Amino acid sequence: MSKTIAINAGSSSLKWQLYKMPEEEVLAAGIFERIGLKDSIVTVKYDGKKETAVRDIADHIEAVKILLDNLTSFGIISSYDEISGVGHRVVAGGEIFKESTLIDDEVLAQIEDLSSLAPLHNPANAAGIRAFKEILPDIISVAVFDTAFHSTMPAVAYRYPIPNRFYTDYQVRKYGAHGTSHYYVSREAAKLLGKPIEELKLITAHIGNGVSISAVDGGKSVDTSMGFTPLAGPMMGTRSGDIDPAIIPYLVEKVEGLNSAADVINVLNKESGVVGITEKSSDMRDVEDGIAAGDKNSILAHDIYVDRLKKFIGQYFAVLNGADALIFTAGVGENDTETRRRVVEGLSWFGMTLDPEKNVFGYAGDISTADSKVKVLVIPTDEELVIARDVERLKK
Repeated sequence: MSKTIAINAGSSSLKWQLYKMPEEEVLAAGIFERIGLKDSIVTVKYDGKKETAVRDIADHIEAVKILLDNLTSFGIISSYDEISGVGHRVVAGGEIFKESTLIDDEVLAQIEDLSSLAPLHNPANAAGIRAFKEILPDIISVAVFDTAFHSTMPAVAYRYPIPNRFYTDYQVRKYGAHGTSHYYVSREAAKLLGKPIEELKLITAHIGNGVSISAVDGGKSVDTSMGFTPLAGPMMGTRSGDIDPAIIPYLVEKVEGLNSAADVINVLNKESGVVGITEKSSDMRDVEDGIAAGDKNSILAHDIYVDRLKKFIGQYFAVLNGADALIFTAGVGENDTETRRRVVEGLSWFGMTLDPEKNVFGYAGDISTADSKVKVLVIPTDEELVIARDVERLKK
């Protein structure tokens, strides 16, 4: 029996699942939320039990150490020797990594070198890899890249209209992210719709703290909203999404304390988006509490959020020249009924209609009406399963 652990580190979170492979049986799972923030939440589920703790967790390295301690202290494993493989979600693979790969020192160094493409994620991914290598140095370690699924994009989608030399000499292009999620939910959608993936045009909306929308034609990514880095696209929890690039030098010139483009990029990554408008929180649950209380900033934040989602989804109807289904996934996409309602109602011209009895918290599947021309699906993502499968494949 093989036990494989899949690690999915986000900018402020770390999800994990421990699998019995190749049976794909989940032995335990958990999530660290609010990493780097006060009152981080640690949740572990195993054997029908759920353990939750609130503590301050400084970074992803500390989270990995707590994770491994929990596996033994809760009796999920008797020793670390039972784990034969670990797979790590890595956001940016650049033009180097177009498929999952075994991790050695050279690969880890390349992942760190690519941090400029995903400054909130690749450092966290690399830190998690190093933490596991320190504690479990002899097990198979695999990197599964978010950008790999998007390597099928045509040049018309991934090239920017800037001088050719910036691409040829510096590899400035759209790479995308969340590819593992888009890959998984597009294939689950094909099962749900009862059609071969090769015959479907799908728009996949991964809406969590990070947000990306993808156009998937015949199972292949043909366009996606995140760009050279995960900063591009719709408004996100702490990221601005698309803005006029001329704003960057303007802010450097005008705002005290912003002395370089890097300073502004840091603000756009960590202090913008939902938290920038609400001035309180990047969590959509907090935003909706603010809306209920009549907070103007919360109302505006949600209005902008929905507006940007509609615009990106709308453009992918154009890229695909129509679509069979719109898929919502990730934390907000799977759970926030109000955001889904507002987005779909704002795109009703395309022939989408929600069934209000299905657009409820906890429901997964087809949430559209029987006569909806474009189906609307809620599919919980499972990036961890994709990661575990790739670990098993590369162990052979």
